[in-house]
Amino acid sequence: MAEFSQERLGALNAAYARCIDNDEVEAWPAFFEERCLYVVNTADNHAAGMQAGLIYADTRAMLQDRVSALREANVYERHRYRHIVGLPFVLGIEDGAARVETPFLVVRIMRDGGTEVFASGRYLDRVVEGADGQLKFAERIAVCDSQNIDTLLAIPL
Repeated sequence: MAEFSQERLGALNAAYARCIDNDEVEAWPAFFEERCLYVVNTADNHAAGMQAGLIYADTRAMLQDRVSALREANVYERHRYRHIVGLPFVLGIEDGAARVETPFLVVRIMRDGGTEVFASGRYLDRVVEGADGQLKFAERIAVCDSQNIDTLLAIPL
């Protein structure tokens, strides 16, 4: 039986944010199960049941493709993120998976030093324990508070 303590869930979120913030996105897909769901959506669309979102991936391979596109194909102004992640709250445990809600704030730092709040919201996760004993995301839905999402959503939230 997997243990879904706040300490383990907090460590998962901290490692996830560190990976993105330190521009180590090649390691980002490893936080997910092979069959997974990663969505970035607005609160209004999420509440209306619109699941496709601004970003949609339903396998780790799709996440790896996103990283490849980020590094090799996409053209965007260089920037980086700094995540502030709140404490995870376990909503329930069912069939060996924890449903977890975690608030987040993402600050974007542009190459010229300009800094702004880029996104705020909550992660709605289904977390499982992988075969290696590490917690992984079976689902991560980033529900952004604002409808105004910058088209410069290149780096994962």
